Amino acid sequence: MDPLLLGGLVAVITIVVLFSGVSVALGLLIVSAGFLLVFDGMRSLELIPEILFGKLDNFALLSIPMFIIMGASIASTRAGADLYEALERWLTRVPGGLVISNLGACALFAAMSGSSPATCAAIGKMGIPEMRKRGYPDGVAAGSIAAGGTLGILIPPSVTMIVYGIATETSIGRLFLAGVMPGLMLMFLFMAWSLYSTARSGDRAMLTARRYSWSERLEILPRVLPFLFIILGVLYAMYGGIATPSETAAVGALLCLVIAVIIYRLWNPRDLWTVLRDSTRESVMILFIIAAAGVFSYMLSSLFITQSIAAWIGELEVNRWVLMGAVNVFLLIAGFFLPPVAVILMAAPILLPIIQTAGFDPIWFAVVLTINMEIGLISPPVGLNLYVINGIAPDISLRTILIGSLPFVVCMVLAILILCLFPGIATWLPDLVMGPAI
Repeated sequence: MDPLLLGGLVAVITIVVLFSGVSVALGLLIVSAGFLLVFDGMRSLELIPEILFGKLDNFALLSIPMFIIMGASIASTRAGADLYEALERWLTRVPGGLVISNLGACALFAAMSGSSPATCAAIGKMGIPEMRKRGYPDGVAAGSIAAGGTLGILIPPSVTMIVYGIATETSIGRLFLAGVMPGLMLMFLFMAWSLYSTARSGDRAMLTARRYSWSERLEILPRVLPFLFIILGVLYAMYGGIATPSETAAVGALLCLVIAVIIYRLWNPRDLWTVLRDSTRESVMILFIIAAAGVFSYMLSSLFITQSIAAWIGELEVNRWVLMGAVNVFLLIAGFFLPPVAVILMAAPILLPIIQTAGFDPIWFAVVLTINMEIGLISPPVGLNLYVINGIAPDISLRTILIGSLPFVVCMVLAILILCLFPGIATWLPDLVMGPAI
């Protein structure tokens, strides 16, 4: 069979299998084993265990469970609520300070936890009721938190960036740095829309909040600053050449657990067990997907599907930006139905040779890909963050949350366009800190 037709058949069957309700990892293994058996024979199956465990034989993978523990220990405490309160008290005199506080808290908590749903839940529980109480439109209150929560997969430390780095053999340190400036740009775009939408409603009173004394502002800082110092310390250790990403992740995870115990009195062994149990479950899920995606990539390469698609696209006489537009559409559609980790692991082996042939920077592309995945987190039919917000505020209809999130989707699309025009936004900081890529 022609490799391109075979690739189309693989895509259709993979979609059918994943939509059947099978887990992503198991679905990829089933598809891979099936096609290898049919087209390469029984002996090809002997390589699957070796590939499966070989993909997990990577020291960098240790950073994934460590960063997940780091985020879980923070998410299990009142750190999100304290972070929100601290920003609210310090930004109270800024017009629209409450919505800025929400988005700023989302960005900072995302940097600490690396999880979009956890960010939505932690900040939304405090932020949405407070915004609604002060008269902010439901759409702005719910949409800003849903969109702000997506920053968790872009602002470092990001598990999604780690997965991309492992899948494409790209420097994780560069990927972390590449997410900083685009993450801040997205946050400011979200803030600009929220302030405009709130001001347009005509009620200027909601743009002002209560006044706090200096003692009230200072008293909450000891509960927040330790976590921020940990983030800065992790990044300094990584980029100062003191430790590897895996080592800094381990130290960061330990310090976050210690702070959760000391400051937030997470003494109960059951609470600690819950943090470790949930972290283990999520880590195993991601690692299983990574291993299964390795087998899936081998199947695509063994049947010459990847090479044929790359060669076919390379022969197309189209502008490279038209090609990038097609890639973005593909990523958007995939992100609507699949989690970011699955999309990256499935698509990276196919897309990376294509974008490099077209002359695009793989570090820059990682940021564009991640923003596409962010759009999927607040877009139906999956839209995980939408359901998290609906669970926090069940009296706000899913339709209202969706409509409130759509302007933030436009902000993300605008961010992608800005990155296409000015790719240096993503590549400047990695080149400055780590030197130009060779």
